[in-house]
This record gives sequence, structure tokens and C-alpha cells, in this order.
Amino acid sequence: MTSYLTVARDAEASVEVKRSRFLCTVRRVDDEAGARALVDRLRRAHWDARHHCSAFVLGPPPTQVERSSDDGEPAGTAGAPMLEVLRGHGVSDVAAVVTRWFGGTLLGTGGLARAYADAVRAGLAEAGTLRRRLVEEHLLTLDHTDAGRVESELRARGVVVLGADHAARVELRLGVASGGGPELVATVSELTGGAATTAVVGQRWVDSLQS
Repeated sequence: MTSYLTVARDAEASVEVKRSRFLCTVRRVDDEAGARALVDRLRRAHWDARHHCSAFVLGPPPTQVERSSDDGEPAGTAGAPMLEVLRGHGVSDVAAVVTRWFGGTLLGTGGLARAYADAVRAGLAEAGTLRRRLVEEHLLTLDHTDAGRVESELRARGVVVLGADHAARVELRLGVASGGGPELVATVSELTGGAATTAVVGQRWVDSLQS
């Protein structure tokens, strides 16, 4: 697996069913602690709500972590439908929390499941998606006199610049798709007159604007 979808931005959306309001909060999260912290923050912010149901998916497929909570709603009527929506949209590194204010009318198990699922669908529609890609990370060391020009040329040619450290010399961290190393080496050689090359230092996941 070299890519997967996540949400593009934080978002909120709400649906109302028989005077019960369901507010979905969607956030990008890195781990279980971040997802649980989100639930805690919303519980404090919306202290007057009856339920704060949640679902989250973490990590690249196929080794994802999935959790859900009904938070006092009848078993299977909130967390599970919410999680199914996240799965259906194929997103990961995301938490969805649906805060419910009871409107006085019981919705039944089917009504609850539909309402919680619809709230998450609305939240994801507001959040949008972006793709995370696994790239090969290369380290390129340059003199200060060449670094600005070479970095600009690399960016213009579509090379992802992951970071830059400016010390006695400049170290650029570059990201290329798996198998793209030889092309990067050739490009760097061209731009530096053969004076510099790159070293592979690992892999990392990066956000891509292309879906």
C-alpha cells in the first residue's frame, strides 16, 4: 500500500431528526490519544448534550486501528454506523464525533442508526479528502551558494521538498515516489554539474494535493 485517503480539513455539520440535533465534528488525528482527546474536548464544550458518540480509523491499510463508541445509546445504533461510513469513504487518520441533543421524541434503533450515519456523511462532505502517499526520502547536501537555485529547480520539476536544514552546509530532504530514486539522482547531477548526489535515508507518508 503506497497511498490512502484522509480528510483535507477540519469540519462540522449537523442534521436534525424530530427535534433531536446531531452535530458531527470531523478531525484529522495521528493516534488513539488524539481521538480520545477530541471526544473529551467536545464533552466539555457541549456539556448540555446527552451523547458524544465516536468512531475513528488510524493508519495506512491494511493494518488500520478502528474503534467506535455508542456512549450510552442502544448498542450498535451510533458508533458502528458511524464507523461504517468512515470505512465506506475509505478514509483513515480521522476521528468523527457526533454530539446529540435529545429532542424529546424516541427515534428507534433504525432511526438512530440512520441519523448518526447521516451526520458523519455530512461531516465528511464538508471535510473533503486528500491522498497521503508513501515516498522515499533522500538527503541532499549542498553549499549555500547553490542551495537556493537547486531547491527552486527541484520544486519546479515536481520534486517534493520535505524540509531544509541550514548549518555549515544546507541539507535538503527530498521525497520521491518509490522507484523514482534514479531519476532524482540524474536530475541532481544535472543541476549541480555532477558535484552532488543524494542518499536514501528512509520512507515517510506525506500529504498530496492530488486525489
